[in-house]
Amino acid sequence: MATSNKLPAWTIWSPLAAWAAFGLGVFVTGQAWLIALMAIALAGAVFAAVHHAEVVAHKVGEPFGTLVLAIAVTVIEVALIVSVMLSSGPEKAGLARDTVFAAVMIICNGIVGICLFVGALHHREQAFQAPGANAAMAILVTLLGLTMVLPNFTSTVPGPVLSSAQLAFSGVMSLLLYGCFVFVQTVRHRDYFLVEGSRDESVHAPPPPGSVATASGVLLVVCLVAVVALAKLLSPSVEKAVADAGLPAAVVGVVIAALVLLPEALAALRAARSDRIQTSLNLALGSALASIGLTIPTVAVVFITIGQPLELGLSAKEMVLLFLTMIVASLTLGMGRTTILQGVVHMVIFAAYLFLTVVP
Repeated sequence: MATSNKLPAWTIWSPLAAWAAFGLGVFVTGQAWLIALMAIALAGAVFAAVHHAEVVAHKVGEPFGTLVLAIAVTVIEVALIVSVMLSSGPEKAGLARDTVFAAVMIICNGIVGICLFVGALHHREQAFQAPGANAAMAILVTLLGLTMVLPNFTSTVPGPVLSSAQLAFSGVMSLLLYGCFVFVQTVRHRDYFLVEGSRDESVHAPPPPGSVATASGVLLVVCLVAVVALAKLLSPSVEKAVADAGLPAAVVGVVIAALVLLPEALAALRAARSDRIQTSLNLALGSALASIGLTIPTVAVVFITIGQPLELGLSAKEMVLLFLTMIVASLTLGMGRTTILQGVVHMVIFAAYLFLTVVP
């Protein structure tokens, strides 16, 4: 990224165009041309978000930069989940679980797999800090086990639902684990998450001026909110297309999660191509941790307050895919070096997840 004293014009106009398309979508419905326009506007907002995230990351340095994008996307994603669940009633009791599981599979297999594959394709072999990746995996496995597997085996209330006390405990533990990870990542052992041995000259380029970084920070939030708003507006069209194609309803959750995660995916992929696989892994694993560590406590508070049931336990098929993902990811990230083979393995698991979602 070249340092500049001003932002490119397209990064300013793209989020404004996205909001204009959203405004049209609120008042005009059912028009094919408008759906296409909103899809194009959403893509523009995604690319603009990636640019602004990189500007902010370059200003604040690693690992704070990747943390900014991960938390920003997750906070907005959580707001979207809670609003949809509250407006839809008990029939959406499993939405948080479905969305978080889809996000974890997309991140840990799709994004990580593609980044490892593309990075190795361009640079043959890439190195990263194994202690940081192992620490993130330890937290991720614990969070997933406590919040999405254990609810199937508790006896106070029939699974996959937790009692209010159990839900409160899961929420507190999730927040505690995520807070501990952020402390270790940014303060106690920050060196575990820093880029080493990169050949990308942009890492050593002078940081942008404070005014540019501040503007990018504001525009990043504007872009991310626009992405989520357009994704929510496009979801009925996606649901109709899925139903017309005779596909399972779970496909909708995968599509929406993929749309929301696009900014992170593109930022991680660009870092991998620039021989910054450490940045890619920081972003990917940090996003997965934020998706659970922030989503579960938030929905726990909301649903304990309103007294609605909240389904968190995964099905048997999903648990098998989750266990396979965690085992392979632990092996992949345990050595501190990646090759094209590890990327292919993760992409195969991701393909299996997508296929079994469409053909359950």
